[in-house]
Amino acid sequence: MAGPTQDFWQQRFESGQTPWDRGAPHPQLQLWLDQGLLTPEHAVLVPGCGRGHELLQLGQAGIAVTGLDYAPAAVALARERLGTLPGRVEQADVLQWQPAAPVDRVYEQTCLCALHPDQWRAYADQLQRWLKPGGLLLALFMQARRESAGQGFVEGPPYHGDINAMRALFPAERWQWPAPPYTAVAHGQGWAELPVVLTRI
Repeated sequence: MAGPTQDFWQQRFESGQTPWDRGAPHPQLQLWLDQGLLTPEHAVLVPGCGRGHELLQLGQAGIAVTGLDYAPAAVALARERLGTLPGRVEQADVLQWQPAAPVDRVYEQTCLCALHPDQWRAYADQLQRWLKPGGLLLALFMQARRESAGQGFVEGPPYHGDINAMRALFPAERWQWPAPPYTAVAHGQGWAELPVVLTRI
């Protein structure tokens, strides 16, 4: 399998070597909560939930969120962070896992950019299957272009989510896109993320 293995992620979380982790929820999440895009009436899924910062914020908002992660160490940390708040955390391979019923919202921040691009098509198909028609994919597309990309190298994680690649991955016949511009949110490490809310057709 191309890209990072389960052991890779397990070692990162066990050792605390997680430079992508802000130590807090992504600031865009609060904006989407303020806009009413995420409410307690919504079934919300967070794939690649990591330490669970966003799960905590969603749980505090009364949302019974489901978090998924590949690494047992991440699952344990996220469960501890969520505590007795609404929601649950499952250890899962996002390329295989299926919900009991389609959900209303998927918050996609760290999963796509953690997967090797060879796996993106399968993951995008999963996202479409997970969501109800009319459901929202609240995406933060990672902008982490490296100089080596000019010579054709594919490096990560995080893998760069070029907007042209994202348009091809989430085509208009499957997803309704908002009009640009999309305002990038700085991440540190020289990275940024483009917040885009896609509607499943």
